[in-house]
Amino acid sequence: MHNIKKSVGFIFILVAVFTLTACGNSSKALDDKTITVGVTGGPHEQIMQEVAKVAKKDGVTVKLKVFSDYNTPNTALDQGELDANSFQTLPFLKNQVKSKDFKITEAFSTVAFPLGIYSDKLKDLKDLKKGDKIAVPNDPANELRALQLFEKAGIIKLDKNAGENTTKKDVVENKLDLQIVELDAAQIPAQLGEVAVAAINTNFAMGAGLNIKDNAIYHEPLVKNPYPNYFVVRTENKDDAIVAKLKKYYQSDDVKEFIAKQFKGSVVPTW
Repeated sequence: MHNIKKSVGFIFILVAVFTLTACGNSSKALDDKTITVGVTGGPHEQIMQEVAKVAKKDGVTVKLKVFSDYNTPNTALDQGELDANSFQTLPFLKNQVKSKDFKITEAFSTVAFPLGIYSDKLKDLKDLKKGDKIAVPNDPANELRALQLFEKAGIIKLDKNAGENTTKKDVVENKLDLQIVELDAAQIPAQLGEVAVAAINTNFAMGAGLNIKDNAIYHEPLVKNPYPNYFVVRTENKDDAIVAKLKKYYQSDDVKEFIAKQFKGSVVPTW
């Protein structure tokens, strides 16, 4: 009798564990007909609106939640307030995951925003004079990117060991003794008249009426740009059916045509 009770108890435990595991797995999977995506206002929002139109034809609803900063969308995704977000480059994502222990990951590439160098005063970087001021974004991912762009242009040289937290302190050669001014990325367009040249993120440049093809005096590659943006999900949802659907909708000919027509080269597809 004692053995029978033990057997029944063991079976009950197995059933309970199986039930809880099954429920846990099913609750983690995203709905394959509705998804809430966080985006930053501007191009990412506009593009995802087009993605939503393509998805709607397939019976899928894409709900957008618009943010005005770069940090909140990842916190909201990690905490389950969003199903996904679309606004960031891989270096920025990795920095956030490392510093905040987020359980989120990239799912597929979306678009790139080539970084440009702009000026109200100069037509060419060769016209820079000794002691001129140059502006760069002050957040880790974008400051490294901006300094690398100036380095590629032959203006400065960075320490070969400079990594993701590179700042102007990592500049090892500055023949013109240029003053490198670190500013909030969103504020740089308004300060363009106060410096000789400035590296400006494309979304902020566009907001100031600047086009990378017409106004930048130097810029990153427009084709095969090294800093693609990504559609990001919680790590546990990377292989969900809805994520594969969103990749198909996003990387469709309809969305590609919209990007080319709407942004005229300032935003480029990565697929």
